[in-house]
Amino acid sequence: MPLGLGRRKKAPPLVENEEAEPGRGGLGVGEPGPLGGGGAGGPQMGLPPPPPALRPRLVFHTQLAHGSPTGRIEGFTNVKELYGKIAEAFRLPAAEVMFCTLNTHKVDMDKLLGGQIGLEDFIFAHIKGQRKEVEVFKSEEALGLTITDNGAGYAFIKRIKEGSVIDHIQLISVGDMIEAINGQSLLGCRHYEVARLLKELPRGRTFTLKLTEPRKAFDMISVRSGGGRPGSGPQLGTGRGTLRLRAPSAFEEKAIEKVDDLLESYMGIRDTELAATMVELGKDKRNPDELAEALDERLGDFAFPDEFVFDVWGAIGDAKVGRF
Repeated sequence: MPLGLGRRKKAPPLVENEEAEPGRGGLGVGEPGPLGGGGAGGPQMGLPPPPPALRPRLVFHTQLAHGSPTGRIEGFTNVKELYGKIAEAFRLPAAEVMFCTLNTHKVDMDKLLGGQIGLEDFIFAHIKGQRKEVEVFKSEEALGLTITDNGAGYAFIKRIKEGSVIDHIQLISVGDMIEAINGQSLLGCRHYEVARLLKELPRGRTFTLKLTEPRKAFDMISVRSGGGRPGSGPQLGTGRGTLRLRAPSAFEEKAIEKVDDLLESYMGIRDTELAATMVELGKDKRNPDELAEALDERLGDFAFPDEFVFDVWGAIGDAKVGRF
């Protein structure tokens, strides 16, 4: 896990209801073009592209956004195939994948997977979580929603305008998939079709939304760590086990607490055993690069981002000198 690796430019977001673009569904990979490809002056004659068997394998890393080991996927050319590969990697039905974000586990609509994936991009898959049914009184023509879709049949909420009708309903959140309106299924509909149906609803009437929210990290707490109690369920991780420590010192206790807070902030999980392992690995290291190498060797499947490693190094250092 070498530090200081640059990130590729953010991929363009998915199409919104007010900006329909034709031809979505294919994915492009940020890589150099083949030899003899077009340049500034247009297509040029040259060697033909190599046969598929001789082309380099493009392997991408992925995790479930609510927490999982790292999977490796390859061999997809469009969104549906991507979701299928993710589902295969984590042994899920492909229909469970709602949408993907690049380089963040959070429901960040600015990081939605669009038509391009850079070779350094890390794919986080958001899968179905809690279902909910909400009654909404349409007191104004505009509900304050921006709708987008995932290119594979699911429309979901990308933005909620502050002060709007929907903004006052706490149960409705950005990232929620719109399954049905007044009992009419919307599975397979494009974003503009859902937006049109919402607009056509009569003002001054109540309607019902059936929604599914992305699975949240706390859904996995009992599975991942069970509060640190043995026998509480299978542990997700590298498969190499989590280091169990002796009774921690005051420094270690505070460092574990700080690293656990960082795990929640960056990855949406709380796992004191994982935090304790990271503190044990980092307490004798002389710099962030040594910590990164140790984490990569023991916990490489988590693929911790560089900025997270820097913050863990700082948290351990603060605890060492008593900056609690």
